Order: sequence, then C-alpha cells, then structure tokens
Amino acid sequence: MPTFVKMTRCDGCGECVDICPSDIMHIDKTIRRAYNIEPNMCWECYSCVKACPHHAIDVRGYADFTPLGSSVRVHRDEEKGVIAWRIIFRNGKKDMELLAPITTKPWGEGIPDLNTVDEPSDEMRNSHLLYNEPKYIRMEDDGGIGLHTLKSNKLVMKEGVYH
Repeated sequence: MPTFVKMTRCDGCGECVDICPSDIMHIDKTIRRAYNIEPNMCWECYSCVKACPHHAIDVRGYADFTPLGSSVRVHRDEEKGVIAWRIIFRNGKKDMELLAPITTKPWGEGIPDLNTVDEPSDEMRNSHLLYNEPKYIRMEDDGGIGLHTLKSNKLVMKEGVYH
C-alpha cells in the first residue's frame, strides 16, 4: 500500500520529497504540506517514512508482518543505532514495536570518490554481492563483528522489548 501523509503532523520540510526515488512526494503550494501525487506508483520503499523528522508519513504494512488494516510508523534513532517499526492495529487499542539495527551509513557519509578507489578484483566481480557491499553495510567494521545486530548495538531485552 502507498504512503499517506498526516497533514496535522507535516510541516512541509521536504525531507520526503528529497529522498523519494520515484519522485511522487510533493509539497502542496497552497497549504505547504507534503502529499503523494501518484499513490499507484509508490514503490513502498519506506524511504520517505524513515526520513520524515515529524513522523507524519504512515504506511500500511505488508501482510507478512502486520495484520490487515493496521498502519506502520517508523522512527530512526541514530543515537541507539536502530529503526523502530511501530505497528498500530486497526482497532486502535493494540500496538507493537519492532526494532531493527541500522546497517547503513548516516546521510551524506560513506560515498567514496570512485576516482581514488581501486577497481574491483575478479573475485568481487564474480561475487553475488554488490560493489564493496560488506564494507558499506558495516559488515567489516568494529573488528570484524559481521552484520550488526541489536545486541552488537548494545541494546538489551527488558520485558520482551529491546532498550
């Protein structure tokens, strides 16, 4: 399902417009609020949802992790190194929060100058991984710890929820 903007939360900052890969998030010129101009063309990549600093953009979750009719709100917490997915059920009474570690670099960092980088080896070219994928999704950072997990980000389980 496509994204939808809660107009009471949106302040028209344009973060969603800047990050949308299909260029369908726009700012209304009269009310200065974001909206999805072509919902049928939404890739459901959740980029705008994660980028919105005011949590004004909701999505309907996929049936494999949310019940039908629920909405999903995403909060990116750089300090804790996690993305929290809050699922609000359609009855409005129940909600659930799922945490996932952030495996990407902060916005604007980590983009190499390709003129100064060695060309990929034959082994890398024949691999199923993308160019320098282990390096850029932090699989090689922190002394070879591998792909980051909630525990490697120093979060602990308390009452069934990571903190």
